[in-house]
Amino acid sequence: MLFVDVIRKKRDGHELSQEEIQYFVNGLSDSSIPAEQVSALAMAIFLNAMTFAEAGMLTRAMAASGTMLDWKDQHLDGPIVDKHSTGGIGDKVSFLLAPIAAACGCYVPMISGRGLGHGGGTLDKIGAIPGYEAIPSAALFKKVVKDVGCAIIGQTRDLAPADRRLYSIRDVTATVESVPLITASILSKKMAAGLDGLVMDIKFGTGAFMSDADEAETLASSIVGTAAASGMKTHALLTDMNENLGRTAGNAVEVRESVQYLAGDFRDARLDEVTLGLVAEMLVVGGIENDRENARKRAEQAVASGRAAEVFAHMVTALGGPADFFDNYDRYLPAAPVVKPVFAEQSGILVAVDGRKFGNAIIELGGGRRKVDDELDLSVGFVDVAPIGTTIDNNTPLALVHAANDETAALASQMLRAACVLGESPPTNRPVIYRILDAD
Repeated sequence: MLFVDVIRKKRDGHELSQEEIQYFVNGLSDSSIPAEQVSALAMAIFLNAMTFAEAGMLTRAMAASGTMLDWKDQHLDGPIVDKHSTGGIGDKVSFLLAPIAAACGCYVPMISGRGLGHGGGTLDKIGAIPGYEAIPSAALFKKVVKDVGCAIIGQTRDLAPADRRLYSIRDVTATVESVPLITASILSKKMAAGLDGLVMDIKFGTGAFMSDADEAETLASSIVGTAAASGMKTHALLTDMNENLGRTAGNAVEVRESVQYLAGDFRDARLDEVTLGLVAEMLVVGGIENDRENARKRAEQAVASGRAAEVFAHMVTALGGPADFFDNYDRYLPAAPVVKPVFAEQSGILVAVDGRKFGNAIIELGGGRRKVDDELDLSVGFVDVAPIGTTIDNNTPLALVHAANDETAALASQMLRAACVLGESPPTNRPVIYRILDAD
């Protein structure tokens, strides 16, 4: 089979066969198909989409391209449930959700990815914790999940290796937003992880890959339907990403905010709403609670009691991080040498933020990638990010920029100013959780 014929077939809008999709996945796994041809097919899929049948075949083939985890030998006494987010600016929910859900009785084997496009990646943020083994062996991964209740890791080389290569190529070829490729990428990793259930956080808005609620619902329906057909119970929340989630955006700075949340030092309202809403859905999907209200109360108690904080600290230590990381995080997290306030050029009420421009400012600082092999500066980003509705003036900045030098600080600051819109009247309040979808 000539792969150029497969590219041509999809370029012309035709449906690929199982044999052609399997040939593609095999070539991804052993690198026999070069990156330029992978990129060409990804763009053809982006432009011409895939049927649900094609996306399902791609999902199953990528899941089977490596090890399929089986948890029966661990004799777990609770449901194996995970969450996946389509990504956005300041999305540090995974660091909060995994230990909260584990404290409520779930087992959470969370396999996370690097940053895609202008959105940050959980795997990149994990890298800010010294010693943390983000790519452990399957045996260690399973042990930590059993002993701790959760483990946040990156894709190991033996879990969905075909997806790992496709994922990195999509990041730099403007094919991130393809619904069938997103569906196959997410579900292949989750199927390989041996889950009982999955909760999706499908974000929409200026800081998300899906710009509006209709696009987000299309993706959610694709994922929920494909997962249900594969026997994995899945619910999806559509959540607003028209501004930064929480008060930080970057890598180390988001880990710091996550620890502060779990410690009870500060809980941003929007971040709290999304996190507890997702955890509640995990408890329902996993059968621990029957209704969302009770599930949310249980999640809230896990945070308030300090149990979730204990789980997070135990997870970090079990995966090689410092034993005292939770209590002394500032001793370990990288810090940027330049920290400056970003003031607006005029006073007014912050009424809108272009999330994509905001995310690009983080890339300019060195906190995100332009190319697959870019090394990140994990210390940079923005903190004390003003939420929409804040009155901005000479005493209240848009944020504090953390940068490697004055030049990048100035450029990123200007990009942030350009992303923000000030007005005279407060904006209309938007719900953070827009809708919940399930296949029940």
